[in-house]
Amino acid sequence: MGNSLTSVSRMGTTEDFDLQVSRGHIPFHGTLFKYGYNPLIVNANETIWDVGGLYSYPSSALTMTATSASAGTDEDVEITVVGLDADYNEVTQTKTLNSSGVAVLDTDLLRVYRAYVSGSQSPVGNINIASDGTTYARITAGENQTLMAVYTVPAGYTLYVTQGVATHGTDTSGAYMTVRFKVRSYGGVFRTATKIDIIGGEILFPYKYPLKVTEKSDLEVQAICSKNQNNAIAATFEGILVKN
Repeated sequence: MGNSLTSVSRMGTTEDFDLQVSRGHIPFHGTLFKYGYNPLIVNANETIWDVGGLYSYPSSALTMTATSASAGTDEDVEITVVGLDADYNEVTQTKTLNSSGVAVLDTDLLRVYRAYVSGSQSPVGNINIASDGTTYARITAGENQTLMAVYTVPAGYTLYVTQGVATHGTDTSGAYMTVRFKVRSYGGVFRTATKIDIIGGEILFPYKYPLKVTEKSDLEVQAICSKNQNNAIAATFEGILVKN
């Protein structure tokens, strides 16, 4: 018998539903896992992403440029950028930085929520994906991947969030972090879906009944420190994308 990819459920046994989705065995279903990290949050709300501060969302699709902080040193670095076009359709673009460490994306983007090094050469400097001086994603040197707890549901899909996790580095000063998982439906405002306090360690906020997030909705995780001092925090959220 030749080797073939199949599901054990076809042989009269069962297989975990999540694994079947990951394997592509469930039509019109896909997985989502978003993770972010912010090393310098003080007593002001910030998005959990590698650039710091609150994330900005474009009001229209923009021409995005990837630029390395190390300029020509990062010539020939290949990156892939994932986001949404003007109609909220997901677009994946792969570009190679030129002799100045720059690459202009071919498709204008309304959202950018993931970028990573897709070639064999790691960049020396941070690579910002930006437009008109505003950064919408950053591939941090040494990570080769964006670390941003930010996402927008593509047109024609519904996201069912199954859980989130927040992790706060050990703190001996009594500082705690207030973490908010926020959702903005299309045409609406950001609403807090989950709010937790954490002092050191990790906290899981599962949704026994998955949280339904409709198409074109923005999601992000924010945090604020109770004291005027730098604290690092990481956050993830995950779920299943279902085609409408």
